[in-house]
Amino acid sequence: MAAVATPNELNVYESAEARFEVAADKLGLEEGLYKYLKYPNKEITVYIPVALDNGHFEVFVGYRVHHSIVRGPCKGGIRFAPDVTLDEIRALAAWMTWKCAVVNIPFGGAKGGVICDPSKLSNGELERITRRYTAELTEWIGPERDVPAPDLGTNEQTMAWVMDTYSMHVRHTTTAVVTGKPLDLGGSHGRKEATGRGVMISCDKALTKLGVKRDGCRVIIQGFGNVGSVSALLMHRAGYKIVGVADIHGGLYNEKGFNVPALLDWVYAQGKPLPEFPAGGTKLSAQEVLFQTCDILVPAAVENQITSQNARRVQARILCEGANGPTTAPADAILEQKGVFVIPDILGNAGGVTVSYFEWVQDRQGFFWREGEVNERLQDVMEHSFDEVVRYAEAHGVNNRIAAYMLAIDRVAFALKLRGIYA
Repeated sequence: MAAVATPNELNVYESAEARFEVAADKLGLEEGLYKYLKYPNKEITVYIPVALDNGHFEVFVGYRVHHSIVRGPCKGGIRFAPDVTLDEIRALAAWMTWKCAVVNIPFGGAKGGVICDPSKLSNGELERITRRYTAELTEWIGPERDVPAPDLGTNEQTMAWVMDTYSMHVRHTTTAVVTGKPLDLGGSHGRKEATGRGVMISCDKALTKLGVKRDGCRVIIQGFGNVGSVSALLMHRAGYKIVGVADIHGGLYNEKGFNVPALLDWVYAQGKPLPEFPAGGTKLSAQEVLFQTCDILVPAAVENQITSQNARRVQARILCEGANGPTTAPADAILEQKGVFVIPDILGNAGGVTVSYFEWVQDRQGFFWREGEVNERLQDVMEHSFDEVVRYAEAHGVNNRIAAYMLAIDRVAFALKLRGIYA
């Protein structure tokens, strides 16, 4: 759980809006463009009637928000979670617009979600929810309109159901309607590891920038899902020392470092709780792990973990955001005062959407790349984007987060000026 903070601070939409406003002001964005880019393109609410396994009917509420189509089709995940809100989906859609623009790929932002608890639903129930949700959105999604991907509570199988449902409605197989699919259905090599790999590439660049050696560099990773576990494994292999880990069950801290392959086997192959890892260290809550001594801190779980109430406790030199929105807007100033080098979410976790773009390109070409080629292209995009954000920060005298927003807003605004506004 996040530390106590004001309700406004924990509203992720207001956090996204606050950063947008600061960056837009620094850019001197004219009022008309400001209004255009501030609001979503459209918001869709759907009500999903589903027959449960016990014979009863339930109606689930789902959302899809299109934030921008200025630079290309919308792109964004679908999350299944009990606490999904329209404000959260709005914020995530806006972040996707800025994330795609930071890494300069031709997408705008979207996001979707269904209010449900996947842990309490059978595979059949999840399939029926997914298919009805997709059917309700058929006219709004598609390779040239909006390309969904997995997010919290969804996975490759969910994307296979979305692709199949959409394909049945349009009467031909359309692999490019989603990304994050199984390889056998047009998925891309390297997609599953892409977000975690992007986190590591960003950390490598930050160490070079700060003149710090990688070997033995101490890392804490909060979140042990796809992003956190892949980041941990890749960084461990590269010579980083993973000294702290956490998931929904709790956290562990060991200044000597963890055997990450053994930890992954314990959690994933054996299905046992992370805090019970026999070669573990000090047991802590999932949030307390964030405030232990380290060189790099990677929050890769959920939003609102670092707030104005606890940001002073962060002991890391580098903060690389693997999750979306783990730091609230009021916490930014505190981290800046402490001299923490922040790699913001719209840069740090952009590896996932970058390789999703590669997957979309491969599907549309019907020609697929080797994993090594995917990883090389990802590294090139992430390194170039990191350099651009840091240059922007230094040129404008702002922190990395505001620099990333300024770079993104500038690109979208420039494209909008070129297109003009249809009226």
